[in-house]
Amino acid sequence: MRQFQPNGGPARIIRGDDRILWDRVGVTSQSVNPSVVPLRALLATVGLIASDLDLGTTLQRIVDAAAQLVGAKYGALGVLDDGVPDRRVREFVTHGISADERLRIGAPPTGHGILGILIDDPRPLRVDNLSEHPLSYGFPANHPPMTSFLGAPIRIGNRVFGNLYLTERQGGGPFTEHDVELVVALAGAAGVVIENARLYERMSRHRKWLEAAASVSAILLSPEPPEHPADVIAEHARAAGDADGATLFLSPPGSSNLRVAGSAGVTITTMDDHDLMAGIRSDGTAASGARDAHVRLTTPQAVLATGVSVSPGPGEDLLVRVGNSARVAGVLWLRWSQDHLDRVHESTVGSAEAFAAQVSLVLEVAESQEDRARLAVFEDRDRIGRDLHDLVIQRLFAVGLTLENTSRLAGDGRVADRISAAVDQLDVTIKDIRRTIFELGNPRRAADLRDEITEIVAALVPSLGFKPQVRAIGAVHSGVSDEIRAHLLAVLHEALSNVARHAAATSVTVVLEVSDQVVLTVADNGRGLRGTQVGNGLRNMHDRAEKLGGICELGPAGDTGTRLVWQVPAG
Repeated sequence: MRQFQPNGGPARIIRGDDRILWDRVGVTSQSVNPSVVPLRALLATVGLIASDLDLGTTLQRIVDAAAQLVGAKYGALGVLDDGVPDRRVREFVTHGISADERLRIGAPPTGHGILGILIDDPRPLRVDNLSEHPLSYGFPANHPPMTSFLGAPIRIGNRVFGNLYLTERQGGGPFTEHDVELVVALAGAAGVVIENARLYERMSRHRKWLEAAASVSAILLSPEPPEHPADVIAEHARAAGDADGATLFLSPPGSSNLRVAGSAGVTITTMDDHDLMAGIRSDGTAASGARDAHVRLTTPQAVLATGVSVSPGPGEDLLVRVGNSARVAGVLWLRWSQDHLDRVHESTVGSAEAFAAQVSLVLEVAESQEDRARLAVFEDRDRIGRDLHDLVIQRLFAVGLTLENTSRLAGDGRVADRISAAVDQLDVTIKDIRRTIFELGNPRRAADLRDEITEIVAALVPSLGFKPQVRAIGAVHSGVSDEIRAHLLAVLHEALSNVARHAAATSVTVVLEVSDQVVLTVADNGRGLRGTQVGNGLRNMHDRAEKLGGICELGPAGDTGTRLVWQVPAG
């Protein structure tokens, strides 16, 4: 206690802890009326805690300011958990206890005993001696001794956000009614500050989601979009939600089954990764032996069907629907580990839903752009086909007729033979152009079978020592199914490999003809079938033909050489 004479008046006794508050507002005992010191200190304290909009910093400043305001050695702010029916303490911000002391004490309190009184009955509470209170639980090991107690609720509107807990009034003795008034006033102002900080934090988090959606839009709709857009979406969602992992499931067009399209961070696909996702493989199907896989498989399907998000909570993650159209339909799954559940906020679900809605529109637009690009290609193919038919083929016909007439004038002999050979070559060229025109108008596959055949032939040129002649007749591109396509390419590779290893040939002709039958012929001018033994390669070619209802025949080609004919029904 100190005695002094403010403003020259008679001496008055002022609590020693008020001196601390004067120093905080920059005044002295010679210039301020002691009756207004608490109010000045309170206003300065409110200005201090409102100077930063970061919620974590704001909460720490509130409990620090409350302890200094009433001269408490220890203080705490218990944030209540709205998601739990009995509203226990979710977060515990302390003053006066070091990090090492908190570690030695162990888990923070959840709101039992004296602390629970304020939770159940949110009114100011003052206790002179904690050990004498009937609801006192005592203190855990390594906890500092505490006697006096003062608590007050912090309200935001009509809802209690949390409670201030202050203990051990400096100088000894219990807290006073005057202390209660100061803490209640501070708690009232703190509620406004906290609400502003929460609003700012909510807006900041929402801005992160908006920026993520804008970034996804810019990347996916750029002139050079990424090869795996789903991975881009998953990574931006993970970063915006500060999650440990994100996975985007999409339904293929015409299917209701979900498949993993993209992921970032911790992939949610295996039993080890997440119990709720047990039984779902990377292809979206149920893994054998997974317990209750049929139940877990319905979770993302239910979100897709109903559009009702699964909110993150104990043992759960966040699932939101991404689109619900024939073109774009899927589910975005975000995961936080148990150590990072504090990163999940009440606004996370709404922000993720807005992000998913924006992303679905971006995917729709990207699909439309691809459609326009494909349409432009088709229109170009139509134009090329018309030009080939109306100009090139007609001119070749005219050249062929002219050569035939010239052949008659030339009579018999070498000149006539050469002219006839040239006419035959023109006929072959016209057939090839017609085939090309047909396939230009029927682009059913992105990969051209002729290109794949060319790649196989080119790969075996070093082994053969020469380049085989390749001819394709009929609807090669559109008339061969995917199943036949795979077997056909394998047979061609095996046939050319056999020629390179055994035939000692100097030329090979490959002919693929597609009508109601798919016929592959590989003929060489090598040593023929003498001494040839049937190996696994030839047996495999026979098996592939029989599996498709066809035949595989190996025979002579002319005076020397070998001809392989592999024939199966088209379909």
